[in-house]
Amino acid sequence: MLSNKTTKKKIIDKTFIAKTHWQKMKGLMFEDAKKFNYGLIFCLPRESIANSTIHMLFVFFPIDLVYLNKNKKVVDIAKNILPFSLGYIPKKPSKYFVELPVGKSKGIRLGDELQW
Repeated sequence: MLSNKTTKKKIIDKTFIAKTHWQKMKGLMFEDAKKFNYGLIFCLPRESIANSTIHMLFVFFPIDLVYLNKNKKVVDIAKNILPFSLGYIPKKPSKYFVELPVGKSKGIRLGDELQW
C-alpha cells in the first residue's frame, strides 16, 4: 500500500517495486491500461535528475508521476503524462519515483512524506 504519511491518507492499495534491471528498464511499456491499478515504485541508487528521467515510449495510457527525495518527501509531481511522450525530467533530484494511474496523485503536495 502507498500512503501519504503527512496527511494520513491512503493513495493506492497495491504497489509493486521495480527491483530487477529488466523491471526498471521495462516499467509500464506494453502493459494493459485496464490492469494498471497499482503504484509502480522505482528505487534509484542515489538522488539524481538524470536517473529519474522517464520516457513514455510504448506506454499506451497516461500516468501520474510522484518524485521523492532520499527521505521519501515529495519533490515533484507530474500529472497526466501522455503516452509516447519523449520524456519527463523532474525538477529536483530524486531517489524514488512512483508511477500511478491518472488521478491517484490528487491530494499529494510538495513536501508530503509518502510511505510503502
